[in-house]
Amino acid sequence: MQLDHYLSQAHRVCVLTGAGVSAESGIPTFRDAQSGFWASFDPAELATPEAFRRDPQRVWSWYAMRRRMARSVEPNAAHRALAALEPRYDAFTLVTQNVDDLHGRAGSRNVLEIHGNILRARCAGGCVTVHRDDGSDLAAAVFAADQPAAADTSTAGRQSDAAGESHTAGAPDAAGEAVPTCPECGDYFRPDVVWFGETLPPELIDQAFTAAADCDLFLLIGTSAEVYPAAGLPHAALERGAKVVEINPDPTAFSTRATLCIREPAAAYLSRFLEQRGS
Repeated sequence: MQLDHYLSQAHRVCVLTGAGVSAESGIPTFRDAQSGFWASFDPAELATPEAFRRDPQRVWSWYAMRRRMARSVEPNAAHRALAALEPRYDAFTLVTQNVDDLHGRAGSRNVLEIHGNILRARCAGGCVTVHRDDGSDLAAAVFAADQPAAADTSTAGRQSDAAGESHTAGAPDAAGEAVPTCPECGDYFRPDVVWFGETLPPELIDQAFTAAADCDLFLLIGTSAEVYPAAGLPHAALERGAKVVEINPDPTAFSTRATLCIREPAAAYLSRFLEQRGS
């Protein structure tokens, strides 16, 4: 395989992943994640600072549902393959537009989550950041709403229906939890993600572009490559002489410039590729 040749010759690898990789684990795309009580809401109107100021409980409850969704699925073969490749190179940077933490759960270490992580929350005042799974008392208190209520019939097998969420009609928070507040300043905790109207973290974007410009192989996986600044990363790599390999079942905005296009879902292709490679 031509990809095998590129991987064997590479020393510095940069990867950009998008929603297509998460979809193969059963996580709906951003707009497809609405079901049950939430079907009447536009997700773009929930993922904004203004929406949080207007109705923090509603926004917090929506993210509690999405966190349960993310935790109900497992990393797929694409996540695991990228984690397996990482230690083999002098430099390996994984830039992801996904917020579901699946790359981290698969074992990837050098991950730049440029849109944030849905399993983290931070005080709106900037005092503290906490991860849902860090085992602390603070995490247990902040993410108490993530536990499904008795009326919630969710199962991991119903992933196409937002992981089976079944909220009681008229109850935006099935767990009945108030929005948690910071023990230091009393301000609300909010999801540690980038909302519409907010800028991506400049330090992470700088790191991503540095990795793209410095790599000799760039993998573009499961993303349409249309939203900037992330869409600029493969261009930066190509302009510095790197090979750019696109893995996506559908053509993208970058396809005509890619060194190699692999028209398959990433999980299926990378799983088969690693088996053939004996990795």
